[in-house]
Parts: sequence; C-alpha cells; structure tokens
Amino acid sequence: MIKLTIICLGKYKEKAFLELEKEYLKRLKAFAKVNIQELPEVPYQDGQDIDRIKEKEAEQVKKYIPKNSIVLLLEEKATQRNSEDLAKFLDRLTSLGQELVFVIGSGVGLHESLRGLSNYQISLSPLTFTHNFARVLLLEQIYRSQMISSGRKYHK
Repeated sequence: MIKLTIICLGKYKEKAFLELEKEYLKRLKAFAKVNIQELPEVPYQDGQDIDRIKEKEAEQVKKYIPKNSIVLLLEEKATQRNSEDLAKFLDRLTSLGQELVFVIGSGVGLHESLRGLSNYQISLSPLTFTHNFARVLLLEQIYRSQMISSGRKYHK
C-alpha cells in the first residue's frame, strides 16, 4: 500500500471542497494510506515582503516532511504530464518504497528553499488554481493514476 502525505497551506473555505476531498480519500483507501497535513497560511497585507511570508510558510512545511520521503512540489510552471504519464511516474516512485509527500503552497506560492528539499516539481495544469481546488484536483489525479495502474475503468 502506498503511503502519501499531502502538506497544504490553508484551510478549505467552501464546504463543497471538503466533501469532494472526503469522497476521493474514501476511494483512495483501497490503494493508499493518505495523510493530510493542513497548515495555517501566514497572514499578510499588501506591501509586505512576500518572500518573507513564503519563508515563514516554508519553515512550517519543513517540519512535516518525513525523513527519507520523496517530495513533490506542486507548481504551475513545473513539469506537466497527462494522466497516463502521471500514473507511470507515480508507479515508478512508489516502487522505491518511500513515502510520497506532495506540497501545495498558499496563495503566495512556495519559497525557493523548498525546491532545494524537493525531488520533483510537478504541475497539474498551466492554469492557476486556488490551493483548495488544487488539493482536490491532486487527490482526483492520484486516484485516477491508481485506477489506470490497476487496469480498472475510470480513466475514460
């Protein structure tokens, strides 16, 4: 069974996202043990040093990254894969027997220091999503990957 951690900055603001997350977590139980670490966003105002805000958030994130895990940052300008390629990519990573840790940043993005700790940066799309939407989309794509890898119907 795959062990996944999703570290995300910010809480769900809309109940619909929470309901979707519950549904995909239920579906994923057959394939993976998923741990979600929801961390508070660092509050900021216009005119504040955004890099400093990102740095504070990165310090929080680093506390929740397990040793010997494979860290994947979600970034819009990172490597994009279609669903079949993502399934193959995740299969390859999970075959290593290490926990996969996905990091979803807040509205200000991720600090550069996290790139140095990460093994991969991936993109769900060239579009920009709210971190709440990205969180649900990530779970759906992980589920889709597992269905593709196990040869089950869901993908099309």
